[in-house]
Amino acid sequence: MESWGQLVEDISELLAPSMAKDHPNLPVIKAEGCYYYGLDGRKYLDFTSGIATENVGHCHPKVVSAIKRGADSLMHGPSGVIIYESILKLAKVLQNELPGNLDCFFFSNSGSEAIEGAIKLAKHATKRPYVVSFTGCFHGRTIGALSVSTSKSKYRKFLQPNWLTYQVPYQDKFADEAEALTKLEMDFESLFAHQVTPEEVACVILEPVLGEGGYVVPYKSWLQRVREICSRHGILLIFDEVQTGFGRTGEMFAAQTFGVHPDIMAIAKAIASGVPLSATVASKELMQKWPLGSHGTTFGGNPLACEAGLASLEVIKEENLLQNSKELGKYAITRLKELQQKYTIIRDVRGIGLMIGIEFADPITGEPDGEAVKDILDLALEQGVLFYLCGNAGEVIRMIPPLIVTKEQIDEGLTMLEQAIQNYINRNEEKK
Repeated sequence: MESWGQLVEDISELLAPSMAKDHPNLPVIKAEGCYYYGLDGRKYLDFTSGIATENVGHCHPKVVSAIKRGADSLMHGPSGVIIYESILKLAKVLQNELPGNLDCFFFSNSGSEAIEGAIKLAKHATKRPYVVSFTGCFHGRTIGALSVSTSKSKYRKFLQPNWLTYQVPYQDKFADEAEALTKLEMDFESLFAHQVTPEEVACVILEPVLGEGGYVVPYKSWLQRVREICSRHGILLIFDEVQTGFGRTGEMFAAQTFGVHPDIMAIAKAIASGVPLSATVASKELMQKWPLGSHGTTFGGNPLACEAGLASLEVIKEENLLQNSKELGKYAITRLKELQQKYTIIRDVRGIGLMIGIEFADPITGEPDGEAVKDILDLALEQGVLFYLCGNAGEVIRMIPPLIVTKEQIDEGLTMLEQAIQNYINRNEEKK
């Protein structure tokens, strides 16, 4: 058997570049809590949470125990052919955590699948053909989800979906509130006047906080106005809470953070702490319009994943992680704004809960600086902390630590980030 180290050398031969070449491609041997343990023997503070998946921390003992216990009795469904306790218990628990009348579930495996389900449900329920999404949002890479994803054009290159969709701009990150609301109304008026009539639109889909597109937090009133526009025209509103769900914004879901109730919600990522699981969620009344056989799954709602989901929800409650997300999110933003005052390369700091974006720009031109972000991420990794990037030009560092993170770990990680920024500046000065 080849050694781990030898296999790492063969990455480019074994894995597709689209899978193996993401940043930073760090070989790890295990993870625990807020840390990865590298093949190089080092411990790395993880401020990515597996891209907002490990909200209760890596390998939480309660989640691991639930998976092991479940594996002793049932490894696979499929749901519908058989029925089992864990999927029903998870649905019952989630009913109490979701906003409004979202109380009926179609479980699947990934965020993209949950989005596909949400769009299909909306079209079945309304008998309308078209979907409106927001420029900058990311909803997944499967063909249906890709048709409404516009965070980067490269995701759609050579893959233009056959599904006809329309886009309106997401809220400008630097707009004042009144300006943002006026522009939103004008954008929809223009869309309905020139491109598609509202009675042809099945649904409007958006991320309540822009994720991969740059970590933009909209005004509460802006999201409320989107809700009003949809209700005015009988259009279903879909919230993509794949990244914002399960405490990331300080409430269980961003819908509760902003006080806006969608008609359909897509949830995934942190739902089962890394075990593949997602769900399309709507009211029972809406779900009944989705006829038998029009949608299905082999692995969705897997028993082990449902056990992990139940345990994850228990941890969020027992360890008061929603409050931790709020408090330490505010603390981290305060500390980052201090860095912004110190380093002109930091253009903006924004976030809600422990979903924080740090935007970098050329201090002279003001242009987004994705190259600086890449270098700073590498230098931060050298210090011992792992961040990830986002934004159309890769100009934003996203800070999404597990919700179990402590104040001391926030301080530790941001101290290492500051050192990385200083090292980047020093290196550039030496080149001049």
